[in-house]
Amino acid sequence: MSAAPEPQNTTQTGDQRSVLSVRNLKKHYPIREGALQRVAGHVRAVDGVSFDIRPGETIGLVGESGCGKTTLGRCASGLSDVSAGGIYFDLPAEDAAFLTRAEAADTLSEAERANLARIDALHRVDRLEGEAQRRFRRNCQMVFQDSFASLNPRHLVIDIVGRPLSVYKEASGSDLTNRVVELLEQVGLGRQHLFRYPHQFSGGQRQRISIARALALNPEIIVLDEPTSSLDVSVQAQILNLLSDLQKERNLAYLFVTHDLSVVRHMADRLVVMYLGKVSETGATRDVFEAPHHPYTRALMEAKPDLVEGAESISRGLDGVVPDPANPPQGCRFHTRCRMATSDCGWEVDDVVRQLEDEPGMFDALVGVERRSAFSADLSFADEASAARLVTMIQSDATPLAMRQAATKIEQRELIVTVEFRETTEVALKQTGPDHLSACVLDPETVAKGAPK
Repeated sequence: MSAAPEPQNTTQTGDQRSVLSVRNLKKHYPIREGALQRVAGHVRAVDGVSFDIRPGETIGLVGESGCGKTTLGRCASGLSDVSAGGIYFDLPAEDAAFLTRAEAADTLSEAERANLARIDALHRVDRLEGEAQRRFRRNCQMVFQDSFASLNPRHLVIDIVGRPLSVYKEASGSDLTNRVVELLEQVGLGRQHLFRYPHQFSGGQRQRISIARALALNPEIIVLDEPTSSLDVSVQAQILNLLSDLQKERNLAYLFVTHDLSVVRHMADRLVVMYLGKVSETGATRDVFEAPHHPYTRALMEAKPDLVEGAESISRGLDGVVPDPANPPQGCRFHTRCRMATSDCGWEVDDVVRQLEDEPGMFDALVGVERRSAFSADLSFADEASAARLVTMIQSDATPLAMRQAATKIEQRELIVTVEFRETTEVALKQTGPDHLSACVLDPETVAKGAPK
C-alpha cells in the first residue's frame, strides 16, 4: 500500500494500565432444534481469548472469515453479551497481574476472592452500573465495516456526528455545530458537509464521518471492524494515514479487526492471530511477520506472497475448509488443514469423516456410530464390503500420513469397524519467544522450514 503509515508505538512511558483487558472470553451461540426449540449444541464463535490493550497501542486481530474476529470486537466494545470470561476497562497494572495469577490458581483465599470481587465491580464491563457504565460507553467507540449501514440514512451529518455530544450533554446550539465542524475538519471534511445525507457521500467520505462520530467524546479506545475492506486502495491509504495521525494526536488505543495482513503489518504494534474462535499465535507484529511460529500464520502469509521474503510468485493458499465451529477439532484446531500436521496434533474419529466424506458412496451404508470418546468409536455398516472399504481407505494415501500414524487401532469385525486414535488434550498457547506465544506442538525452527512442497 503506497501511502500506508509506519508502525506506531505511542504507548505512554510508565503507563502500563490496560485500557481494555480481554480475559478468557467466550461467546457461544445456542443451536436450537425441534418444535420446542431445545438447545442441541453451541456454535463456539469465540472460545477462550485473552489479550490486553494499553494506551496508544494498536492490537491487530487477524484471521480468515468466520474465525470470530468481528464477534470478539462486538463483545469487547460491549455491544454483545459474553458467555464466559470477562472484559475489563481501565485496569491498573497490579490488578491485571492479580487476574493473571487468579486464573492460574486452583483455589483462591477469602482475601483473594474479595479482591477479585472488587476488581469486577470497578472494571468488569458487564458489571458496571450508573456513572461507571456511562464512562465506559463514552470511552469505547466502534467504527463498523459497512459505513453505509452504520449511518442512519434519514439523518444529516450534523445529527450523526453531534448525537454523542447531545446525549452526554457536552454541547448544544451553536457550540454543538462548532464542535461538529471541528471533528469533520479533523477527518478531512468541513462545514459544507453538515447538512448532507450519507448517500450523498462516497464510501471513503462515509467512513470519515463514522470516524468523526467515534472521536466526538474523545474516547480512549476505538474498535475498528474492517474499516477499509470495502474501499479502493488509494482511499484505504488515506483512511489508514488519518487513523495513524489521530492516534498520535490523541494517544488513542485501537483494536484493529481485519483480514488484510498488509494493512495490519503497518498499523499494529502487536498481532493476535485467530482460528476457529481461539488464538493460534500472538506477539509483536514485527516478530510475528519475521518469524511466524504457527503453521496457520505462515499459511496466511504465503497466501499473500509479497509479505514473505523469497516466497513463490503464486500464492499457495490454504487447503480444505474451516471446520464446523459447533464441533471444532480436538487438539490443535488447525490440524485438519495443516500441511505440517503430526501424529501429536489431536486426530479423532470425526477426522475420518472429514477426510473421506467426498469419496463417492463411502458412508452410504453407514447405519450407526457408537462413540466411547472423541478418539474412539465403532462404526456399523449394512454390509461387510462397505466396512472393509473404510478400513482400506483409512490405511491408504487417501488419509494424511500423520493421521494414520496417530491411529492406535483400525479393525474390522464383520459389519463393525473399530477406530481408535491416540488421545490428546487441547494445544495451549506457550511461550516461544519474548512476548511471543504460539499454540503449536511443533517448535519454531520446524515451522520456519515450512511444509514440504
